[in-house]
Amino acid sequence: MKVGIYLATQFTPGTPLGPQVGNLVEQVRVARANGFASVWAAQHFITAPVQMFQTVPLLARLAPEAEGMQIGPNILVFPALEPVMVAEESATMDWLSDGNYVLGVGLGYRGEEFGALGRSLDERVGRMREGLDLVRRLWTEDRVTHHGKHFHLDDVGLSLKPKQPKGPPVWVAAVVEKAIERAAVLGDEWLITFYPTIAALECQLKLYRTARAAAGLPPATDYPLCRECYVGPDMASALAAAEGPLKYKYAAYASWGQDKILAHEDRFDQPFDDFRTDRFIIGDEAAVRDELQRYRDRLGVEHFIMRMQWPGLDQDLVLKSIERLGRIAATL
Repeated sequence: MKVGIYLATQFTPGTPLGPQVGNLVEQVRVARANGFASVWAAQHFITAPVQMFQTVPLLARLAPEAEGMQIGPNILVFPALEPVMVAEESATMDWLSDGNYVLGVGLGYRGEEFGALGRSLDERVGRMREGLDLVRRLWTEDRVTHHGKHFHLDDVGLSLKPKQPKGPPVWVAAVVEKAIERAAVLGDEWLITFYPTIAALECQLKLYRTARAAAGLPPATDYPLCRECYVGPDMASALAAAEGPLKYKYAAYASWGQDKILAHEDRFDQPFDDFRTDRFIIGDEAAVRDELQRYRDRLGVEHFIMRMQWPGLDQDLVLKSIERLGRIAATL
């Protein structure tokens, strides 16, 4: 089993950002020292009044602390970006991480982001398909000519090729059924998001595996699953520490419309105890170990990507939670 850390890079209005850089560096150092296998950070644009570090520059800063760990965005808002830029930055990140970079991408959902970048939400799927094919060609071919619906290149080559011979693996996030089937074909792995319950994931993973087999692709290996996670000294204190920060986080998501595509029973405005069940992994070491084993047995998940901090959760509590999770993962 592999465990990764999904860094919390969004901060409440007015939070001094200087100390936060040091906090993120320290979280990665402690995660690596405790056996974590990967480091991830998200991307959004124009999030004011919420403050947010941009993903690729932050990951470049953290690459030395993450030596030997996989590192990557989870996720880039890929259809809003230019494939040439993504290919160039990914190749550089692959060298900075000694060949451990993973390109995590998703469709995105915020109209504000796409509008500000001069893109249309209606073109997301086409730009995703065409753009990912173009990125892979740029990584592996010396010169590329491409004239498609969305992108046009004439006999160009990247500034440098990635360290990994075929380029970084591409992991594609998806939430709804059509997107999951698309991720099965476009990506090397499906980046499984935070929201589905275990029961929903059983059905979605079956769909994903069937789609890969139908496309003649080999089975995925990691099934990287994102979860909210907090490990406390006991169950009561774990719930008390995590509840407020998680409520704030999901209220922000709801204000951005992130749950509009979900079924009513999955919306983010449910009572906390109802919503966290079978979604969040919170408890003492014994309870969290049991939960990880349950996910593993039912889903075949081998890579957990854990977000372990949210606005309002103190750094010292985060570091202790990381240490406890490292102890648990070492036994599984």
